[in-house]
Amino acid sequence: MLIEKVIRDTLELQVFRVASVERSAFGFMVDLAADRRFKPRCGVCGNKAVYRDTCSVRCFRHVPLWGIPVTVRYAPRRVNCHVCGGIHREPLPWTTGKHRLTNAYAIFLAYWARLMPWLEVSRLFHCAWNTVASAVKWAVAYGLTNRDISDVRYIGIDEIARRRGHTYVTNVYDLARARLLWSGDGRTHQTLQSFFSSWGQKSIDNIHGICCDMWNPYIDTITTYAPHAVLVFDKFHIIRHLMDAVDAVRRDEISAKGKEHKVLVTHTRYIWLKNPWNLTDKQKARLHALEKLNLKIYRAYILKESFREFWACTTREQAEHFLKHWFWIATHSRLKPMRDFAWLLRRHQTAILNYFDMPITNATVEGLNNKAKKISYKAYGYRTVSTFICNLYHGLAQLTLPKSMHSFV
Repeated sequence: MLIEKVIRDTLELQVFRVASVERSAFGFMVDLAADRRFKPRCGVCGNKAVYRDTCSVRCFRHVPLWGIPVTVRYAPRRVNCHVCGGIHREPLPWTTGKHRLTNAYAIFLAYWARLMPWLEVSRLFHCAWNTVASAVKWAVAYGLTNRDISDVRYIGIDEIARRRGHTYVTNVYDLARARLLWSGDGRTHQTLQSFFSSWGQKSIDNIHGICCDMWNPYIDTITTYAPHAVLVFDKFHIIRHLMDAVDAVRRDEISAKGKEHKVLVTHTRYIWLKNPWNLTDKQKARLHALEKLNLKIYRAYILKESFREFWACTTREQAEHFLKHWFWIATHSRLKPMRDFAWLLRRHQTAILNYFDMPITNATVEGLNNKAKKISYKAYGYRTVSTFICNLYHGLAQLTLPKSMHSFV
């Protein structure tokens, strides 16, 4: 099989032809020429137009053959278009815009960039890191333009740390299909406002439920832009606040009673925080010995375990009754961290109880957040937030890659 045939089968030439293929020190140099049987077309409106002149030769990198670089060369023509008016360059079907990559090569690099760090892709295929980044950005732009978001009904909102120093990005996920919908820099009111502004009112009206943590900028923005949606506070974030309160009781008791008490309860932190069925035999024996000492931390532990029944409630009314009873016990326990947690529940009681009308959680979100962190770890971090967000879309948004004449992977 001739190399010219391979080029024709992998490039969208249409009204062009392969003039020649040469082997040089830089790889295969493929020269294209216009097929004189067809009139040139306008790159703006696509209609047939009158040839005017020829531009200088442009080079495009194509998918390597047997590890040998392939460069496509062509001198685009300019035409006088009488339909849209003016002088325009003819369309080049094998590339997009002013890219110096063929579409097939950009798809090829973008596919591998989902599986490997961009730097490794650039080393493997002997191209610059910026070339891989350009291919991914083009693929992401195509995927975002052509994705279907009409079926999004339940979304989860959470933030992840991009780097040290409280630098965050806010991610919005589709809970039903476990995909990233939107990502933005920061975790402020303006950040989430940017999501709702870009999402469009029709898509916002389709949202039935929103799950997030008890972060006030998120709450205020959601109630402003999506007041019709049911706001549900994430079950796992509530449990995390409860665990923090229990641990605060332990630390406060150690500070109040001094060194002797610290020796008594040393290495017991996870005994109070773990589920009872996950305790080892040694931890169970230690817990049984400590429960006889009337410690504050043990009272906090009992409160934590009793709160487990809240999630076993089957109706909103039953849950509301339990929460009222547990609130009274916690506020009269003389344990400040537990009292503060009880008042936190009281302030957000409506959204917490919404869980029993619409049982959605951010469990899917936490799993996708771990994948997002893995993307960052693989690349040893990103210097700019735009690059990080672009790779989040590429890896988590389930975007469709453009189709090419031939699949190279």
